[in-house]
Amino acid sequence: MSVELPLWRALTAYRVLTMVYAILLFAFAYGKFHRPWVAVGYFAVLTVWTLATLPRVANAARCTKGFLCADLTVALAGILLTPVADSHARVVGGATTMPSIWTAGAVLAFAIKGGWRWAAFASSLVAVANVTERGEPSAGTVHNVVLVWIASIAIGYIVEVARASERTLARALEIEAATRERERLARDIHDSVLQVLAMVQRRGAELGGESAELGRMAGEQEVALRTLVSSGLVPPTRDPADTGTDAGTGAASGAGANGDTGGGADADGSGPCDLRSLLAPHAGSRVSFAEPGAPVLIDPLAAKELAAAVSAALNNVRRHAGSGARAWILVEDEPAEVIVTVRDDGPGIPEGRLAAAEGEGRLGVALSIRGRLRDLGGSAELISVPGQGTEVELKVPKKTRRTMRGTERGGRDTGRDTGTGHAGHGT
Repeated sequence: MSVELPLWRALTAYRVLTMVYAILLFAFAYGKFHRPWVAVGYFAVLTVWTLATLPRVANAARCTKGFLCADLTVALAGILLTPVADSHARVVGGATTMPSIWTAGAVLAFAIKGGWRWAAFASSLVAVANVTERGEPSAGTVHNVVLVWIASIAIGYIVEVARASERTLARALEIEAATRERERLARDIHDSVLQVLAMVQRRGAELGGESAELGRMAGEQEVALRTLVSSGLVPPTRDPADTGTDAGTGAASGAGANGDTGGGADADGSGPCDLRSLLAPHAGSRVSFAEPGAPVLIDPLAAKELAAAVSAALNNVRRHAGSGARAWILVEDEPAEVIVTVRDDGPGIPEGRLAAAEGEGRLGVALSIRGRLRDLGGSAELISVPGQGTEVELKVPKKTRRTMRGTERGGRDTGRDTGTGHAGHGT
């Protein structure tokens, strides 16, 4: 049930009760009115209006702006007609206006419908009408005006908070329902698809030939699907310009010609991006991906550049460490920075090889990896022991420099000069 519904019900009852109260006040003071027929005419209109518009205050959809303006006009008209109907002595003496506290109902309708700003607007008009009716701001008038003003604004603010809480709760329920559905699908996939893929991989390896290649492909898809099911990651929709790259084909297609890893980070940097969604497609039979259990949220521009650096490192692994080499990607979410480690079990880099490659003009590591992170305020450290593989540690601060050199290197090829070496294999 909507949190606003009880408020609308309470307002409906309030309008009827305060209408009856205003009529009784007039009946008891009928003989003191200078022109009682004016008051009778107004109360006839007020009664018909209140009873006829009860459906209008049943919910927010029916309580339109036009109705609110008309309702407030009825209240203001009653206030301004009070000096015409009542005696001057009673008006100066502080007698209540003809609509009395019914006027507060019109102001509260503004508060429930539009929040505290609408309430402040309506209560200000009521304040001006009350001062005009009295002729001067008396102590009683100021007291009543301030009371209505504060009460209506407070209720309007409470309504806004309640609406925000209701939206948050609805979103939480949606996430819970989606999580349960994902868990159900994960169980079904595990009991069917994953087992079939594993069987195809084993049988293909046993049969050899073309069957072995089919088994290898089934093994890669099994690993990718298992990673997706276990993490629940769904890569966000990419820009139309990036639709030519299939993000689901594994690490080999994870980095396009323009350095887009298929993660779909917002090009305008409008919100944080989950780095895991950009790195997860790299997982395969030869690439293991280890991630935190919670989203790794960083600036989308930084996420895109970091993912491109990882792609460059993996490209070098495939090119220089051999087709049988394995690679591992580890993501660490620290309070002040994000650390991504890419490690392989290849032959390693001979000492001095990187410096020699830079001297020959081959700058794959210098530009595609170190250069990207340097522009973000991060760093890339390369550790390689001949015969024991290579490890590249990429660090990016959570708060990166948004003004990057050039134009985000949007058109730079992450694979440029990848032939110049793996993060330590002959670059």
